[in-house]
Amino acid sequence: MDFNILVGGAAGQGIDTAGKVLEQILKKLGVEVFSYKDYMSRVRGGHNFHQLRFADRPLYSHREDIDVILALDSTTVELHSSQLSPRGVLVSDESNSGALSMGEAFWLPLKAKAIEAGNIVTEGIVALGAILRLFDFDLAKIWPVLSSLFKEEIFEMNRRALEFGYNLTQSRFKLEFPETQPRIMVTGNQAIGLGALAAGVSFYSGYPMTPSTGIMTYLASKMEEAGIVVEQAEDEIAAINMAIGASFAGARAMTATSGGGLCLMVEGLGLAAMTETPLVIADIQRPGPATGFPTRTEQGDLSFVLTASHGEFPRMIIALRDPEDAFYQTVRAFNIADKFQIPVILLGDQYLGDYYQTIPPFDFSPLTIERALAGKEVCQQQEPYQRYKLTENGVSPRLVPGRCGSQVVIADSDEHTETGHITEAADVRLAMTKTRLQRWENLKNEVREPWFIGQTKPEILLLAWGSSSGPVREAIELLEEDYSIGALIFGDICPLPTKLLKELHPEVKIMINVEQNATGQLAALIRQEALLVCQYSILRYDGRPMSGQYISAKVKEVMANV
Repeated sequence: MDFNILVGGAAGQGIDTAGKVLEQILKKLGVEVFSYKDYMSRVRGGHNFHQLRFADRPLYSHREDIDVILALDSTTVELHSSQLSPRGVLVSDESNSGALSMGEAFWLPLKAKAIEAGNIVTEGIVALGAILRLFDFDLAKIWPVLSSLFKEEIFEMNRRALEFGYNLTQSRFKLEFPETQPRIMVTGNQAIGLGALAAGVSFYSGYPMTPSTGIMTYLASKMEEAGIVVEQAEDEIAAINMAIGASFAGARAMTATSGGGLCLMVEGLGLAAMTETPLVIADIQRPGPATGFPTRTEQGDLSFVLTASHGEFPRMIIALRDPEDAFYQTVRAFNIADKFQIPVILLGDQYLGDYYQTIPPFDFSPLTIERALAGKEVCQQQEPYQRYKLTENGVSPRLVPGRCGSQVVIADSDEHTETGHITEAADVRLAMTKTRLQRWENLKNEVREPWFIGQTKPEILLLAWGSSSGPVREAIELLEEDYSIGALIFGDICPLPTKLLKELHPEVKIMINVEQNATGQLAALIRQEALLVCQYSILRYDGRPMSGQYISAKVKEVMANV
């Protein structure tokens, strides 16, 4: 069982409502769900669509071909009807009727039934009812879901609309539902927010910037329940500086933005590094430069974050591969930031940030909150506290100002002595640079090797990172019957783990990097750090995400020309 539904129309036509209702219904019925949105940067008009895929097995990506299209306007019919699968059907209002190049159409009185239900805006719910009947869903199981999503005063109207639509069609697809398993359904941005809460975050500051805003809105919704502060700053410069100040004062602090906002944050990034203040920053990427595509996806910031801000200082960069990974890696990011007193950058993107996926509930039992603060012996020592004391591992004992009796914490953004006072002494500069860079070496002991997917000793090796994980996983499933193929999906990016790559490389005949950018930024980093070259590239940078089918087709094109 594997079905793909597309809900399309203009912004303001109720696409999100219909999609949200369908997501919740499918989750309650116990199937696995993968749902993503393609939306324009406007409040009304344009063309938006919502794809919902459900199956009786775990899903890791969207699918290109569509089994059911719910078209709320004629544009959706024109743009997507060619994607219908051989068994595919289209549901739309009779006013949009026309010939289809693929599949079968149901031209129904959706608008008329919406008006009869009480309001034309319920057209999407009427259409949704028609689709539920195509799959022969039991209405008795639908009503509790619907009542949980709509306020009491509008529930009855939407109930009528759904029932009217349900009676417009007949059962077409037979489903066998699996035994219900414990599942949660989250987006990547929500998973980052949940991970931050699990890590003990107490302060978040940010400026709304698509597609990172979902992190802030999620954490803001949990402010009172979790006892945290979420501050909407006036801009990204203020956001990072607030987070640095909160962390300096002892809070676990975080900020998030997208590429354009991170450009404004880079001076603050250097400030966190020089003052040795732990900080977690999430960069949820979108196409650039400048405003670029505000609501589209890309992996274009990797080269930027590797060297963002001037000077040389240690940082950790972790690419998030799916919502489950995003949760656990966010917890880990806070612990690493505290342990090494450095900024840690989490790399997501619009695709990962916005798609919903059903996954097993998070396991909190192995999670720990590691603050790495100096102990009482430092507070009680007789000699003055040295914030930047030179140590063998390069990490100085950290005290929180005002929490340690008479000891004074002095910090500075200039080069400084061990006690935190400004200096221009050459020998001190050499010592401080050396101790900061010592953390690079220590960080290498923290890095985790990439995920390996596929056959044990593949002749073809795909290299990918971040949100490409799901599509690459499904591409491997499509290709492994015909090719000796595997993939490495990198999560830790900086420092870059190379052990597993070098172990696999002798057996590999063809390496192909798979990235959502135009220049192959991961391939360039691998060439620099491991001295290994990818012979071919699969690069997409039109703002649309790659699917498993897309990658599979591109690999076949490469192999046809080898």
